[in-house]
Amino acid sequence: MNFVKVINKLKKEKNCVILAHFYQTADIQNIADFVGDSLQLSQIAADTSADIILFCGVNFMAETAKILSPDKKVLLPEPKAGCSLADSCKAEDLKKFLENYPNHTVVSYVNTSVEVKALTDICCTSSNAVKIIESLPKDEKIVFLPDRNLGAYIKSITKRDDMVVWDGACHVHEEFSVEKIIELKKKYPAAKVLAHPECKKTVLILADKIGSTAALLEFSKNDECNQFIVATESGILHQMQISSPRKIFIPAPPIDSTCGCNDCKYMKMITIEKIYYTLKNEEPEIIIKKELIEKAKKSILRMLEMSK
Repeated sequence: MNFVKVINKLKKEKNCVILAHFYQTADIQNIADFVGDSLQLSQIAADTSADIILFCGVNFMAETAKILSPDKKVLLPEPKAGCSLADSCKAEDLKKFLENYPNHTVVSYVNTSVEVKALTDICCTSSNAVKIIESLPKDEKIVFLPDRNLGAYIKSITKRDDMVVWDGACHVHEEFSVEKIIELKKKYPAAKVLAHPECKKTVLILADKIGSTAALLEFSKNDECNQFIVATESGILHQMQISSPRKIFIPAPPIDSTCGCNDCKYMKMITIEKIYYTLKNEEPEIIIKKELIEKAKKSILRMLEMSK
């Protein structure tokens, strides 16, 4: 069966939009109607006129789409596609943690569950985190979660040294090897290092550009350099190569080169075949109670408003 052809036919028949994160495999990015980072896909989910949103990403992304479009049917081809970062901050643990920090504004990275978003005042993404923190009064007390590396990066930029940061991390961005990046720099002396702010500080120090996946893609398009070492999930290299076919993009290696740690194992659970069966059967569907949607929605809408 030609899955791509059938998926395109079903898409039209069912008025379905397929959203894919940059970290999906190339074949899935190619079949998607929109490819982007968390902020871009959130904005599309909020504005789409489609009846069905099929999300090629991980669970928290599909949940965010459902929160923003509660009347749409939101499908996720692989319900086991979780997120190590989101899993590092459970709602019940956060509730207890926040008892120690009354009168703090809670800013949560979008890489969190719907239950955590319901405990959050403002959501953010790596694209807008610094902007959102800087928009808050200097004397405002802040708890930032769940990524300790992104939190540390935000503190270094905003000088909010008293910002409380949750101790969570992404399994992909934690594992990049400083030593191996330095070795690559020796091999490709003209190459610039692009790094996501979820990386450790020791990696960020080596970076010529720090930014979200969308920001790194944009930089690689416009910069005169023609060689880049990329320290984020390897899926973004597909869009970089499409945008700049004559440039060289080298994935930054993980500490353990045998583990494939620069690939998100959860993102890679989704396949073209799973997309076909999901669209055909209109399941698995993301179901969230209305009350929980209303609680979580406030923090996301505040983010989108502050991102304009």
